[in-house]
Amino acid sequence: MATEATEVTGDGPSEARRRSPAIECRGVTRRYAGVVANDQIDLEVAEGEIHALVGENGAGKSTLMKMLYGLEQPDEGEILVRGEPQVIDSPRKAIELRIGMVHQHFMLVDAFTVAENIVLGAEPDKGGGRLDLEEAERRVGELARGFGTPLDPHARVEDIGVGQQQRVEILKLLYRGADILILDEPTAVLVPQEVEELFDNMRQLKADGKTIIFIAHSLDEVLQVADRITVLRDGKVIDTVAAADTDTHQVAEMMVGRPVLLRRVEGKATPGGPMLQVKDVRVTAGGKEVLAGLDLDVRRSEIYGLAGVEGNGQAELVEALVGLTIPETGRVYLDDDELTRADVRTRRQAGLAYIPEDRHARGMVLQMLVSENSVLGVQERAPFSRRGLLDLKAIRRRAVELIRGFRVKAPSVTAPAYALSGGNQQKLVLGREFASKPKLLIAAHPTRGLDIGATQFVWQELVEARDEGVAVLLISSNLEEILALADRVGVIYDGRIVAQVRGSEATMSELGLYMTGARGGDEEPAA
Repeated sequence: MATEATEVTGDGPSEARRRSPAIECRGVTRRYAGVVANDQIDLEVAEGEIHALVGENGAGKSTLMKMLYGLEQPDEGEILVRGEPQVIDSPRKAIELRIGMVHQHFMLVDAFTVAENIVLGAEPDKGGGRLDLEEAERRVGELARGFGTPLDPHARVEDIGVGQQQRVEILKLLYRGADILILDEPTAVLVPQEVEELFDNMRQLKADGKTIIFIAHSLDEVLQVADRITVLRDGKVIDTVAAADTDTHQVAEMMVGRPVLLRRVEGKATPGGPMLQVKDVRVTAGGKEVLAGLDLDVRRSEIYGLAGVEGNGQAELVEALVGLTIPETGRVYLDDDELTRADVRTRRQAGLAYIPEDRHARGMVLQMLVSENSVLGVQERAPFSRRGLLDLKAIRRRAVELIRGFRVKAPSVTAPAYALSGGNQQKLVLGREFASKPKLLIAAHPTRGLDIGATQFVWQELVEARDEGVAVLLISSNLEEILALADRVGVIYDGRIVAQVRGSEATMSELGLYMTGARGGDEEPAA
């Protein structure tokens, strides 16, 4: 049974006080083509609290938030805003009710300035329908300073970082007077430093009397910033608990219905000879050398974890390995094949598989069917192609196998990929790449945006691939993931591997020093 929403913890239990609900859901149900996404949801969010919504991918979190913002409407039940029943039939109605939402994939115009994005749709004008840009920039600058956010109103959105773009989205809501803010997986695209800044911003908003509802996957982050946590499973509310009265293990068990323990996994196979060899690779982008003579090798039956603060060459290294970028100098070998200048198809045929960081841009075609996405990149191979024609039955069989084997929640194999939740899209990509029987698997942030149950599943799959002889290059900004999985850990800084240590001997503090450049890279790499 959920705890009363009006009993809210402030900075500690001694500051508990009664507050009226900002949002109430009573018996809210939403169905899609026979699938019950939300099943009789009862939820209360108190004014002035930070309320986290957690659950496995596909548990119904985003659907519920879309109904609060008017993007979806309930089939049953009612929604109350500040004690009054409301029909939120559009985002415009939500904004009238002072409800705002920051989506996981930002809704910004890259070519517009910060100020232009923030006032878009609610522009100050000089009369005659003309934008008063000077007034817009003044208002935005004032709003940003009041929020404690250093943002240049004149900067183009395409020229600022992801963390700053997220702040632009939040300021858009504040500019429109929102005092109930919905944040959909706000930390999924942020590096650790930006996560801390976001949490500071959230605490400031709470201090200013705003109510925040946020969807999250990292339970450590949830416990760090939330007042209360509501857990969804299979579209139902399991419980609402005070963050101060629980821990990650209890919340994880409520989410997946079984005990979950993420810990270091030792391999059952001994690493063999080098499968991937990268020698003196240099790549220049925007006039800057982003890979500066990088050397790297990954062995058979080994998970090599590449740690580093994002922006130190990881993305460019991946592009050079998968064939999206040709390095200016250096060599890339996969087993006995030199692939330095080979195209993407040749590399895949040689045994390379790739789980991309951005599944939408590089992992899937969202408008295509689940079945079609299940064979992307291998569609020309048997049994999916015969005499140049696609075998649709074989493709559907593969899709069914992947859905069952990788626990993908999908309406059917003939549904478009965009009908799947983000986590289930990721699991489909994972299954497809594992099923290609690779020699080398490049996994770039493979669990970003996944819940704890799905993360555990992905970790097990990576370990099993390693134990079957696959060389795995794991790129992750999550040091806990690196330390849990890697046989060897390399740290990339300023386009070079500055340190290598055995996974069993690595510590978070030591890796952090290398990642920030506080410790030099003259030490002899671990064997």
